[in-house]
This record gives sequence, C-alpha cells and structure tokens, in this order.
Amino acid sequence: MIKDDKRRLMLEKVLKEHNYQESGLLEILHKAQEIYGYLDKDLLSDISESLSLPPSHVYGVATFYSYFKLRKPGQHVVTGCFGTACYVKGVDQIISAIEQEFNLKRGGSTSDGKLSLLFTRCIGACAMAPTLVIDNEVIGKATKEDVIKRIKEKLGGATTETI
Repeated sequence: MIKDDKRRLMLEKVLKEHNYQESGLLEILHKAQEIYGYLDKDLLSDISESLSLPPSHVYGVATFYSYFKLRKPGQHVVTGCFGTACYVKGVDQIISAIEQEFNLKRGGSTSDGKLSLLFTRCIGACAMAPTLVIDNEVIGKATKEDVIKRIKEKLGGATTETI
C-alpha cells in the first residue's frame, strides 16, 4: 500500500466513487496520475489490490494508453506527435535534434530531472504538423530551431546531461 497519507486518502475517495469496480479502472488511473504525477509499479499494485484485479490487467491498461506515465517525468516535458501527418512533416528529425542538443533519448529524462522527451501516436492537431507539446503548450508547424530555443528558455538557457 502507498504510504503518502494525503495522496492515498485522495485516491481512496476516487476508488470509493467508483465502488471499487473494474468499470472505473480507466478513470481511477487518470485520477491516480493526477494525484501522484505518474503511475509507478507500487501504485499500480495498490490499485490492483484495491479493485481485486490481477496486476497484469491494471498494468496492461496503463501501458496501452500513451497518456499514462510509468516513470516520474522531468520538470519539463517535451512530447513529439508521431501521427502520420507529423511524421511525414519531419517530427522525427526534430526529436533527433532534441536528443543531440540535450544528450537525451526519447522516452527518457535527464539525470538532473529537468527534462523528459516523450512521444505519442497522435495529438489530433494534424493541420498544424509537425506538432510537439512542451509543458502542455502545443507547438504547431514546429521547427528544430524554434523547439530547441523554447526548451532552452524553459530550462533557463542551460543544457543537461542524460541518465
């Protein structure tokens, strides 16, 4: 069971609202991520136990949707859209430039915890391709130069090292 009493009480309220039923699993996972920031193995196990579901089922749902984070994200999060329109318009080259500039791999975070580089299949902004999201701000018709500049501004001009 998760030890943080305040957050655990908030999660318990969500579990009760859904009557500890499997039908509420997706909403429970959303709320749990809202409360904790990400869904680590202990939290998923706790939810599994609370709902009397096999851990593999809860983990399967959490890993199916790209929205869920299974590791603590960096202070700043860059997400590249890899939907067809964005991919054709060069999002992969932008992500590669970010990896080189910040010595970071997609799906990872920097050792100082300041930056995470994620990707998703589609954010639904195809007309603005290529699209990235930096700290919940959608950047449409993105260029390598603009995105790297914005990330540096978020980081205070510093570059970082990867774990």
